[in-house]
Amino acid sequence: MAITAAMVKELREMTGAGMMDCKKALNETNGNMDEAVEFLRKNGQAKAEKKAGRIAAEGLCTVVVKDEKTAAVVEVNSETDFVAKNDTSKSFVEAVAVQAVNSDAADLDTFMAEAWNEDTSKTVKDALVEKVAVIGENLNIRRFEKVVAENGCVVSYIHGGGRIGVIVEADTTVVNDTVKEALTNIAMQIAALSPKYVSRDEISEEYIAHEKEILRAQIMNDPKESQKPEKVINGMIEGRVNKELKEICLVDQVYVKAEDGKQTVEKYLQAVSKEVGGSVSVKKFVRFETGEGLEKKQEDFAAEVAAQMNQ
Repeated sequence: MAITAAMVKELREMTGAGMMDCKKALNETNGNMDEAVEFLRKNGQAKAEKKAGRIAAEGLCTVVVKDEKTAAVVEVNSETDFVAKNDTSKSFVEAVAVQAVNSDAADLDTFMAEAWNEDTSKTVKDALVEKVAVIGENLNIRRFEKVVAENGCVVSYIHGGGRIGVIVEADTTVVNDTVKEALTNIAMQIAALSPKYVSRDEISEEYIAHEKEILRAQIMNDPKESQKPEKVINGMIEGRVNKELKEICLVDQVYVKAEDGKQTVEKYLQAVSKEVGGSVSVKKFVRFETGEGLEKKQEDFAAEVAAQMNQ
């Protein structure tokens, strides 16, 4: 398969690996992007958490909380940052979020076909098309998610004027200002450190086994580390897996406001539970970041990659 400059560019942005390393990985895997990522990781040329696409598209994320138990987050993309931040766009995104929090749609197609809350003679799609005509720039309702708490409450947090939107669903026997403040702190933590899971209980054995396989390949590709006894190598693998899990699991992360710099989110929630005389835990979270996994066209950079590849 012919390896293009665009493919090298995409892999480079996904992994942070060098340009020529990316080209080699794609050649070795016949252009298969997922296998190329694996190739780079096994050779220690890519970080474990870098598979998310580059964030570059414009737009806004907005969260609407209907009551203490119901919330929805939406992402609406635009072509330019200027349009994303004007009042007309902001109002439309807010209306889309209100639509979402009142919707029972399970997917985007169904959502787009719903009657528009602000004018039921139109669908959500019709409202979007009309807004595009008014603004004179393409808009796209990219995604939404509604969260309903069964045994507690929801809180929301918006960061960067709409760049990141977070919903936290908590299981709690007490709902008061202290609990809501604590959960808002947790939502800020999620916005800042972008965990993938609430706890290790959500991580499959297959995922952990796969990470261990990658780590073992990295060790065996290192002239010094590969010479160590098997017992030592196994210990290194376990240690590195545990370090990774502490970074991607919310409750294992160090709480960003920890006074001692050591308190984990789990310990923080335990302290809050004790303070309010109840039980407070995070059941689920949703984190949207504008343009996540999307990318603007950057023709000049692609041309630069092509020129370097042909040298």
